[in-house]
Amino acid sequence: MNILLLSRYSRVGASSRLRSYQYLSCLKEHGIDVTVSPLLGDDYLARLYSNNRKDLRSVGFSYLRRCCSLLKSRSFDLLWVEYELFPWLPAWAEIALSHFGIPYIVDYDDAIFHRYDQNPRKVVQTFLGNKIAMIMRHADAVVVGNNYLAEYAVCAGAQRVKFIPTVIDLNRYSIKERTKAAELRVGWIGSPQTAKYLNLVKPAIRRLYNEGNVSFSVVGSGQIDLDGVPMSIIPWSEETEVDHIQDFDIGIMPLPDSQWEQGKCGYKLIQYMACGKPVVASPVGANRKIVEHGVNGFLAGSTEEWLEALTVLRDNSDLRKKMGTAGRKKVEKRYCIQVTARRLLSILQSVEKNYS
Repeated sequence: MNILLLSRYSRVGASSRLRSYQYLSCLKEHGIDVTVSPLLGDDYLARLYSNNRKDLRSVGFSYLRRCCSLLKSRSFDLLWVEYELFPWLPAWAEIALSHFGIPYIVDYDDAIFHRYDQNPRKVVQTFLGNKIAMIMRHADAVVVGNNYLAEYAVCAGAQRVKFIPTVIDLNRYSIKERTKAAELRVGWIGSPQTAKYLNLVKPAIRRLYNEGNVSFSVVGSGQIDLDGVPMSIIPWSEETEVDHIQDFDIGIMPLPDSQWEQGKCGYKLIQYMACGKPVVASPVGANRKIVEHGVNGFLAGSTEEWLEALTVLRDNSDLRKKMGTAGRKKVEKRYCIQVTARRLLSILQSVEKNYS
């Protein structure tokens, strides 16, 4: 089988790397050749993460390249689309694929439909509010990363909705005993775009810091200030992210309870758990499914709950180890490509079979 992967980004983009690129070697082993054609270049991501203005000329060239890729669609057995073919344009291309009998599956790990249907500009809501629903409806299969996205796809009238969580590769993640230190280390990993969520736990972090014997590390956040609390700000790279997580004692994932965040897939929790770390997370979206309260971590919805959870874990090393072990076992059972690759392979083969 020959597949054209129309991803949003290269491997540098987290969604593309985790939802498609990390599966390519496994698919190759099963006789599936995947040609990769990302929409946006690494320069776009660099501008996004540094809050610089978008280079519209570069974006325009990116759209032209995608048009050229689509002209080759008939050379492939199946198209594999991340989110949408052309952001901020109507779903004409996806509808055309369906009209001409060119099979495609589409993948979502974020509630990107809310960029359109909840956009503050009425013209966007009017012309694009139903865009993602139309893409889902015309796709041969919709692959989603959590229940919130699945429910939207079903309501949109998608023919086939399949659930595959955003997962890790067990070959990259391992439990490593942290060198005994005087201070407990609370850690977070993410991007400059998601670092704003740390403000939700700022009061708890400040109070925990004031009690002493706790340090804080953030990976990939860029510059951030949490009420003057000292912290290690560490640049993210694919090569070093696991090493940094292994240096945590506790991993955290605060989120506000809003519709956009309901679409989050809890990937950083899975990363922490894969390294044998206990977790504390907001009870939002996929977090509720990933975190078994009191087993592999705690769910915390208020400042007092966050402070209590972090304090309990700070004061009980045996509990940290027990929860970390439980988390690792859950990842091995549900949240790794060693489990989900078979599911993805089955989806791709079944769609291709319908057209052969």
